[in-house]
Amino acid sequence: MPPLLRLLEASARQGPLLLMGGIFAGLLIPPLAAAFRDAITPTVIGLMTLVLLRVDFGRVIAFLRRPATVLAVLFVLLVVSPVLAFAAASALGLPGGLGAALVLMATGCAATSSPAFARLVGLDGDVSFAVAVLSTLLVPFTAPPLALGLLGIDLAISLWGLMGRLALVVGLPLCLSVALRRLLGPDRLDRLGPSVDGAVVWLVVFYGFGVMDGMLARLLADPAWVLGGLALAFGAAAALNATTAGLMWWAGRRVALAAGLLSGNRNMALYLAVLPAGTDPDVLLFFALCQFPLFLSPFLLRPLYARIRPP
Repeated sequence: MPPLLRLLEASARQGPLLLMGGIFAGLLIPPLAAAFRDAITPTVIGLMTLVLLRVDFGRVIAFLRRPATVLAVLFVLLVVSPVLAFAAASALGLPGGLGAALVLMATGCAATSSPAFARLVGLDGDVSFAVAVLSTLLVPFTAPPLALGLLGIDLAISLWGLMGRLALVVGLPLCLSVALRRLLGPDRLDRLGPSVDGAVVWLVVFYGFGVMDGMLARLLADPAWVLGGLALAFGAAAALNATTAGLMWWAGRRVALAAGLLSGNRNMALYLAVLPAGTDPDVLLFFALCQFPLFLSPFLLRPLYARIRPP
């Protein structure tokens, strides 16, 4: 096996350590973060392409033959959650940037890492897989009308402009993944699977470098804002998790807990890739802070899930 493929396979096995290392390296080494800031959009496109390359769409289609649970989770994630987040932001009197960021976070699709996290903590990985894929494909059509139309958030971009950018960042990787799947063939793709997973890890690490650009300077200049934003990020993730699990409890405890995990871990990479330079800096910095609960909360919550999930 070529050395590069061996390195990528080893990286896949050490994924959690590399991911956390990427976030903290980007925070503590500002020149590194600055070097990768302008590469966020191509990195996200490459990441989405490789993730979709590993998706078995036959499994997703199979779930659509029994759609009630999956559609219910999608409705809670993509419609109910933003409305609840808007009500919470208004009730808490959050300032403009943070309030907008909280609502936009709740419009996001489930993180592509959610199925792996669900299996890690013993929850329903199959439902998580279907919802993560479908919410990613649907978010260009649900998030902009809710965020900019119904809820009236100002993001320095038009509704159609945001829909177009999100559709491009989701649609281009989808087309590239289909082309690569045809080019490689199923047998070669299966053999390369662990190497593709390792490449995904490194792209997330590079993304982690870039999203931390400016964070250390803001932390030193205004530590109260950064610590408050970090507390809000963890609190929002926990609230979305608990609320969604409660709303989905009728579907069974394992599915409900998996739905909560999906809801608490949203993919902010898409927004960081498409939002214009004129976006409120507080929105972008809050999305960067959301990476901490994304990578840490499944591990922090693992003992809780061990107690409350069904055997």
